Amino acid sequence: MTVTDTPVPTGQGRAPAPALAARATAVGGSPIRDILAVTARPEVINFAGGLPAPEFFDGAGVAAAFQQVLTGTPGTALQYSTTEGEPTLRTAIAGRTAARGLPTDADDVLVTTGSQQALSLLATALIEPGDTVLVEEPCYLAALQVFSFAGANIVAVPGDDEGIDPAALDALVGLHRPKLLYTVPTFQNPTGRTLPAERRAAVAEVAGRHGLWIVEDDPYGELRFEGERVPWIATYPGAEDRTVLLGSFSKVMAPGLRLGWLRAPAALRRACAVAKQAADLHTPTVNQLAAARYLADNDLDAHVARVAGAYRERRDALLAGLGDALPAGSRWIRPEGGMFVWASLPAGHDTTELLRKVITYDVAYVPGAPFYAGAPDSATLRLCFVTQTPEEIGEGLRRLGTAFTGAVLS
Repeated sequence: MTVTDTPVPTGQGRAPAPALAARATAVGGSPIRDILAVTARPEVINFAGGLPAPEFFDGAGVAAAFQQVLTGTPGTALQYSTTEGEPTLRTAIAGRTAARGLPTDADDVLVTTGSQQALSLLATALIEPGDTVLVEEPCYLAALQVFSFAGANIVAVPGDDEGIDPAALDALVGLHRPKLLYTVPTFQNPTGRTLPAERRAAVAEVAGRHGLWIVEDDPYGELRFEGERVPWIATYPGAEDRTVLLGSFSKVMAPGLRLGWLRAPAALRRACAVAKQAADLHTPTVNQLAAARYLADNDLDAHVARVAGAYRERRDALLAGLGDALPAGSRWIRPEGGMFVWASLPAGHDTTELLRKVITYDVAYVPGAPFYAGAPDSATLRLCFVTQTPEEIGEGLRRLGTAFTGAVLS
């Protein structure tokens, strides 16, 4: 008998491709990115994004750093690197962390492709399907996506304008026995609020007593406009050996570099390194070396201070006009830094539905509902104040006020 190749049938009778993983269909995309796609027209004043203002990027300094790296050590810059990250960059990150009150060596640091990857690696290393994860209410949207993809049971910790309630956290830890608490304690996304020192100490105490991991995400902490810096939760008793601190150059240098890091205890850091090997082997070498060169040749703190000064003017412009732009009875949180203002309209308003009409006035915001792990507050919204000039913010608020008036009366 002669064996011949049998053609794969096409059309009728052809078997369908295997289905996507359940998590790929259960977890939706980012509504923020969906809004940005709709509002990409240049005439739209967009308060919906979370993008740093590009006019404040130090393009010349970053270009010079890349030039030096590519001219001086092209063989190294364009080669594979270690998973943990380039030693010069890890050393620089460790030095900046230690200078801010948290003793850190280069070996404590794992460089990641943005701090978003750090979250993904932690989910891989820590979370089994069905494990409980505690988050703030409301919570950074992309963190909810990461934990959902990992199959976690996500439980929100209630709080107020100052952040999560430690007593509520204590009760929920006792009830659910979660793996970790995820928090952005300084200039939180989406609310802009900052957790006070006494609450940070209480959160650390709860974690130490119950054996809870804390993931402390700090992408905005250096963008302070006023007030005194509050130490990281990782510095408080009880949290020292169970806190993962996440950092990023996206908001202070350039998001396109995709450079973040995590500082974690040794065993967890090693597990994240193995997960990173499976994800991307390592973060691009040339970007790491250029960032290290930039830090060596430039005063990043001075650059951040200039940026924060401009962002403060933009925050003030937004706060000055909100009362006229939002419906009577609205309230909002006044942030001491960061990029966002969180507002609540009077009960009965639905900011998701209102946005459909608001966009027709060439202005946009992000509805608050997607930021909730549980039942959402549909009357909330997030406004990013850093991307527009004060003049553009004023015009955007005028449009927003007109849009809300028209939407409510229609």
